[in-house]
Amino acid sequence: MSHKRGVAILIAALWISAAARAADTAISSGVLPPPASDWTITIGAEGRLEPAFQGSRHDLWRPYPLFDLRRVGTPERFRSPRDGAGIALFEAGNFQLGPVGQLRSGRSEANEPALRGLGRVRWTVEAGIFAEYWWVPWLRSRAEVRQGFGGHHGIVSDLMLDAVIPVTGQLTMSGGPRVTFASTRATSPYFDINALQSALSGLPMFNARGGVHSFGAGTQARYRWTPQWATHAFVEYERLTGDAAKSPLVVQRGSANQLTFGLGATHSFDIQGFW
Repeated sequence: MSHKRGVAILIAALWISAAARAADTAISSGVLPPPASDWTITIGAEGRLEPAFQGSRHDLWRPYPLFDLRRVGTPERFRSPRDGAGIALFEAGNFQLGPVGQLRSGRSEANEPALRGLGRVRWTVEAGIFAEYWWVPWLRSRAEVRQGFGGHHGIVSDLMLDAVIPVTGQLTMSGGPRVTFASTRATSPYFDINALQSALSGLPMFNARGGVHSFGAGTQARYRWTPQWATHAFVEYERLTGDAAKSPLVVQRGSANQLTFGLGATHSFDIQGFW
């Protein structure tokens, strides 16, 4: 668990540093006015009941960190459960662009009988870029493209569309469809079965290639108790497709239907003299 926390803290620090450097550059070039020294930081934690590994039919709880940074007085940005941790370094009207990162959980045959003979896949840091556009005040589209480092070294892309509906001044409901694409290098570590793994596991050999990885939908409810404290709950459904769904690991020992439930809380506070 300490390794996971360390990676999460490192990612947050990198995003803060990137934001500060980009802002300094924009200010010195005259793109932005000199900043006020006040910032609002949002931190939190989220617990997810999710598949034990990609394609698993069994679930387990995992903790995840949450982080956001914005100027004091600006509205808090909407975040769906599938969004990576990102900072908008470029904003123009309803459009935002910036760096983004995600943590992808690893897997171990020591912890899951279904993985017997298939070895271990490490946790993966995925880093890349996101683009977000609000078509109308209640409809957001978002795309992320991320490169993996660790358990896989491929490219993963997410496309998301969310309707964001304020029900009351404190309660917001949201939800919409999702599609994920993954390259062969991002797919094969989780769904390939080579000759040795086949002999040890009893599963037939399989060479998984990339493409459309999954499609699905999600919904979220968020309740703001005070200007500083908020909680949220969500459900995300994902249907594996392509070679991910055809892998003998999924067909014989797992499921192409992946369901995730989550609960989380965030706390916002202001700081001065961020840089």
